[in-house]
Amino acid sequence: MNVSPGDHARPEVDAPRRRPLISPWRFIVTFGVVSLLADVVYEGARAVTGPILAAVGASAVVVGVVTGIGESAALLLRFVSGPLTDRTRRFWAWAITGYAITIISVPLLGYASVLWVAAALIIAERVGKAVRSPAKDAMLSFATSRIGRGRGFAVHEAIDQFGAVLGPLAVAGMLALTGGDYGPSLAVLAIPGIAVIVLLLWLRARAPQPAQFEEAHHVEVARGQTPVTRLPAVFWAYAIFVAVTLAGFATFGLVSFHAVQWGVVATPWIPVLYAAVMVVDALVALGVGWLYDRVGAGVLVLLPVIAAIVPALAFSYETAAFIVGALLWGAALGVQESTMRAVVADVVDSRRRGTAYGVFGAIAGVAAAIGGALAGWLYDISIPWLVAITILLQMLAVAILAVAVVLMRTHRRTEAGARR
Repeated sequence: MNVSPGDHARPEVDAPRRRPLISPWRFIVTFGVVSLLADVVYEGARAVTGPILAAVGASAVVVGVVTGIGESAALLLRFVSGPLTDRTRRFWAWAITGYAITIISVPLLGYASVLWVAAALIIAERVGKAVRSPAKDAMLSFATSRIGRGRGFAVHEAIDQFGAVLGPLAVAGMLALTGGDYGPSLAVLAIPGIAVIVLLLWLRARAPQPAQFEEAHHVEVARGQTPVTRLPAVFWAYAIFVAVTLAGFATFGLVSFHAVQWGVVATPWIPVLYAAVMVVDALVALGVGWLYDRVGAGVLVLLPVIAAIVPALAFSYETAAFIVGALLWGAALGVQESTMRAVVADVVDSRRRGTAYGVFGAIAGVAAAIGGALAGWLYDISIPWLVAITILLQMLAVAILAVAVVLMRTHRRTEAGARR
């Protein structure tokens, strides 16, 4: 029997097809709960990463280096994990392994008494995110194909966001109860961590081949057919749009720094405001996701528009303007973390979805890091300059989005013609 080289890279072609025993909506909601619980674990730990490193003798420089390496690993390793996810088609293996790395690292971090051990565990937690993210996003893209990708990713994001609030609050409560003992304060996070693994195994049993959710994937890949080896031009145009708009987007850390530095809002109210920002994030994600399914990628013009307005309000010295600016920051985040992923699924073939999410996540992450650094530098120089350059970057982003939308429409017509 003649076997083409591509067959070994696509085991789903020859494996028995097992239809999911769960509906797409139930899959997405359950995965949202998985993400919520995982956020409780790693966001809880990240809230005290600096103090833990300080407790084992780290200097400010070491803290910066360790956390910087961790964030770089979380972003750049996706260039590796994404393509490998596509090559092996073992979505569950990559997802479960990535979550397991995080869930093991966090409770151990609380008991680290040596600097190099604490540093290794912090970096390992970020590596876990890099390992799982492309596979997770690819599986969600398959499930959202039948129900509307905008709504599907938005619902997942809305559920996910609550974990980012609950995790730090849980650790803060445990630190108060234990007198500042990091060991039990992080060890308790093993409970939601175990729940993550249990839910993942339950989902895998009911949807062992998540690609079966996507109807287009039911068409068999013919032996000898030219494999999809490159990401389409429309993907790169879209990625450039995302990179430019995120490069002109300040971090909440800088926004809250401004508030405290100038007494715009009292420090104890910052966590309360952040919780409100997360609620806005979730609500906007749901609304924009619904719009995306009806009007298409053009709805993303909201992102540069909102991002251009944020600094003018968030870096104000008036409390009311600052609060509005901070809430708009949350609205922009809601667009970023839901609809932006939906577009990737709509422009990239299912066989390259893991690669696309790996590359896209790395590009978006690096651009966000550059944006944070640029905003901080401009803030020190001149707030009016920060506002002006942000507006210029977002105007450029709108122009790039217009090109990307045209390419998307052409891409859809080409795909429709190929199916006929």
